[in-house]
Amino acid sequence: MPSNVEMMASAGLVTQEAPVTTKKGKQEITIGIPKEGSASEKRVVLTPESVGLLTNNGLTVMVETGAGLPAKFSDQDFSDAGAKIVYTAKEAFEASLVLKINPPTLNEIEDMTSGSCLISALQLAEQSAEFIHKLNSKKITALAFEFLEDKVGGMPVVRAMSEIAGSTVMLIAAEYLSSVNDGKGLILGGVTGVPPTQVVIIGAGTVAEYAARTALGLGANIKIFDNHIYKLRRIKQLLGQQVHTSTIDNFNLNQALSEADVVIGALRAEKGRNKVVVTEEMVANMIHGSIIIDVGIDQGGCIETAVPTTHENPTYLKHGIIHYAVPNIASRVAHTGSYSLSNIFTPIILQMEEIGGAEEMIFNYKWFLKGVYTYRGSLTNAHLGRKFGIQHKELQLLLAARY
Repeated sequence: MPSNVEMMASAGLVTQEAPVTTKKGKQEITIGIPKEGSASEKRVVLTPESVGLLTNNGLTVMVETGAGLPAKFSDQDFSDAGAKIVYTAKEAFEASLVLKINPPTLNEIEDMTSGSCLISALQLAEQSAEFIHKLNSKKITALAFEFLEDKVGGMPVVRAMSEIAGSTVMLIAAEYLSSVNDGKGLILGGVTGVPPTQVVIIGAGTVAEYAARTALGLGANIKIFDNHIYKLRRIKQLLGQQVHTSTIDNFNLNQALSEADVVIGALRAEKGRNKVVVTEEMVANMIHGSIIIDVGIDQGGCIETAVPTTHENPTYLKHGIIHYAVPNIASRVAHTGSYSLSNIFTPIILQMEEIGGAEEMIFNYKWFLKGVYTYRGSLTNAHLGRKFGIQHKELQLLLAARY
């Protein structure tokens, strides 16, 4: 004789297990945060607070021991937030999503899992065709900080790091103008009865805006050059009438440089490369002891005499002019820089987990797609293809082919 439960089940009265609804392409995301190999890089992509939010949402975060120490985050901070502390870089690189500041080395790419996703800076000026080939051999989908856009067409990482760099460059300039550093012995700004410091900023974007705000606060006299009238108009409106603006032409720029105490190169690369606007001859005509800071040196810079330097050896002299050309200025304030990056990437990773992984993000969001330069064994960035002589494929076509 059937039991009561069996009778109820046959009548459809017993609660049945509902089928689990899964997202298309859903995959478990493990996040790896390896320690940066360069002593000059002190930032970390995620802070412990962000790691706590991600782990509370079911994601696995693996942090290499010591990865946060340069930014003043301990292993204990990350562990308390729910991260798994791993003791080799290889374990962090084996995650399905690797987050770094600097691009990985060729050996580090070898440690990555085939088909995984990398988010890091590209640092175009320092890359080679071998780097691209190595990523493609492992079928890595790689996104560059510098190319990533947001939903409204802005560049969030570039903007955040530019704000930090712009605020920091004037403090750097003040250091090297001082007599202690064998500079001109000037105070950055001015005091009663003494003419103000002359600052020339080339570029009228975010770096220029924040550098000019700092310089204005100190009392400096500022001239800003850019070939985009709308940018010059915008920065004049933001800063008020205290700054002089001009388009870039050899006569006016050369005249301004010959009187400058501080020159800030703050031009963003267009179509993947920067254009040199300050020639070596112009630098040679500057007053000895002045300082040049080329903020865009990681993309080639806009000053002919500038070559990349490091935080350990940040300056050199050429034609009697102090040159400072460290690519990662924001690393000087690593704690602040880490929070800025973490604020950007935490919601992106949560969205990635919700939609089903990096590939679904690329397929569904054009703003995310803009950051991709290699996809599953193919170079997808036309400029990189031209630079390195590598055939590239349109990412939209590759994505269409998957269905």
